[in-house]
Amino acid sequence: ANRRAKSQTRFILLRTYPPPSSTLSPTLQQKIIMNFATPALALALASTARAFSPAARRAFAPAAARNGPSIIRTTTAAAAPFSTTTTALGANVLKLTEPAKDLLPGVDVFIFDCDGVIWRGDSLIDGIPETLAKLRALGKKMYFVTNNSTKSRAGYKKKFDSLGLDVPAEEIFSSSFAAAAYLEQTKFKESGKKVYVVGEVGIQEELDLIGVPHFGGPEDGDKVPDMGPGCMVEHDPDVGAVVVGFDRYVNYYKIQYAQLCINENPGCEFIATNTDAVTHLTDAQEWAGNGSMVGAIKGCTGQEPTVVGKPSPLMIDYLCDKLGLERGKICMVGDRLDTDILFGTDNGLKSLLVLSGVTTEDKLLSQENTITPDFYADSIVDFFIDENAKVETTA
Repeated sequence: ANRRAKSQTRFILLRTYPPPSSTLSPTLQQKIIMNFATPALALALASTARAFSPAARRAFAPAAARNGPSIIRTTTAAAAPFSTTTTALGANVLKLTEPAKDLLPGVDVFIFDCDGVIWRGDSLIDGIPETLAKLRALGKKMYFVTNNSTKSRAGYKKKFDSLGLDVPAEEIFSSSFAAAAYLEQTKFKESGKKVYVVGEVGIQEELDLIGVPHFGGPEDGDKVPDMGPGCMVEHDPDVGAVVVGFDRYVNYYKIQYAQLCINENPGCEFIATNTDAVTHLTDAQEWAGNGSMVGAIKGCTGQEPTVVGKPSPLMIDYLCDKLGLERGKICMVGDRLDTDILFGTDNGLKSLLVLSGVTTEDKLLSQENTITPDFYADSIVDFFIDENAKVETTA
């Protein structure tokens, strides 16, 4: 992409700006070229889709193509109805400033991540109840999709209730549910096999609902394998799948049992609820996420898991198929680039990153980041930033 951008830049410069007269000094010639090189390079980069957010491409690419490189500087500032920030890559990341114009009219359904968007640990983020109520008043549908597998949908319903949020159970989807849905879709029950669980009760409760036999989980939390001479861990040859979810009580016994099933039972499937690097157990700091548990099993089996949580398409496919949702009218809202935002961009949804969780503005705008949302905001409270500004002005 960089080579293509440089090539296009050279072509644009040669086509649009003839070489400076030979009568000019070399220093002056260099200044003239550099004055035009920046907007020309911006135009070339605009054609590389990965560098720009989808909304930025829609807003700026047509104007750039129409008017040529000299328009880049003025068009971005004057024509855009929103604030843009340029990353080190030159990508335009759009900060949500006029949601009543740019976001809300084009979205019928919001899919919210939970950790870092609705709450942090067990603490509700400020302004969330009022924001959700306003969205419902506008007729927006909402679904809450979390990669945290420690609870079932029923368990998450209790958490919403405990935080004073009136969210119907049918609007809640967890990665523990996604694991069960995947096994149901693949007709695992008909195989007569069992599931070994590295994880917590959320996975077990969802497996119970579809009638799939399982064991492991919290019950193996205090087991220690005997590793004396000649000792071995006996495993069940009827295990046909190992489901790995976040497990605060993961231990060597569970890792050994899981790898025996995957490595020695023919056709045993390795399923991960998610591969999040970190998670919010408390609002004080980030904690090692399920990626660390999945990584341990990958390391001793050499196998890649089937991932059922975000950014896998399984949950959005389920929602669209079961509920008849139109992808172009859905906005995924989350605090993680590599799961939430990728879930949106890879599955044809609008996407919005909030800075109330894992991802910082510096990380979003860094040169290393290649995942760009349509918009970003401090929190979902900014969905009504227009109203909030009016209230502050009146006060």
